[in-house]
Amino acid sequence: MNNKWCRTIKIILYVLILKHLPPTDYPGGAVIKAIRYYFCKGLFKSCGRGVNIGSGAHIPFHKVEIGKNSSIGQCARLGAVRIGDNVMMGPDVIILSRNHIFGNRLVPMGEQGATEDNPVVISDDVWIAARAIILPGVHIGKGAIVAAGAVVSKDVPEYAIVAGNPARVIKHRA
Repeated sequence: MNNKWCRTIKIILYVLILKHLPPTDYPGGAVIKAIRYYFCKGLFKSCGRGVNIGSGAHIPFHKVEIGKNSSIGQCARLGAVRIGDNVMMGPDVIILSRNHIFGNRLVPMGEQGATEDNPVVISDDVWIAARAIILPGVHIGKGAIVAAGAVVSKDVPEYAIVAGNPARVIKHRA
């Protein structure tokens, strides 16, 4: 069987079965984590060791690079993104890399298409808390923390803690 078919079968297995396995904090979680990682590691654009993929995560594998010991949160929705090493991601995080085109008032917005991907970059040792939303093209600096529910529309400096909508720096890590 060639690589394209093997990849397609793995994606189908992920969408139909692996995505719906219980979260890793359930009994047997280490086994579940290992199974998801084993089947998915070759699907990413690149993938480090020890990656944890939360249950229910929607991942366009060919657009995602993920570093070692990083996690994708439960029920996360990702666009094109480069995730560094040791990144923690809470549940329900949304990372967008595209937007709708809406410039022509004579054509319904739904028929105008979408922009090209503008990938998000998340540096090493970042914590993205639950339900944060990160907009296209944003760069999150090393050691930063994105608070729960934050809407990040601009780059985040290294070691900054951002919160709110729109997210703003509330302090820096010591």
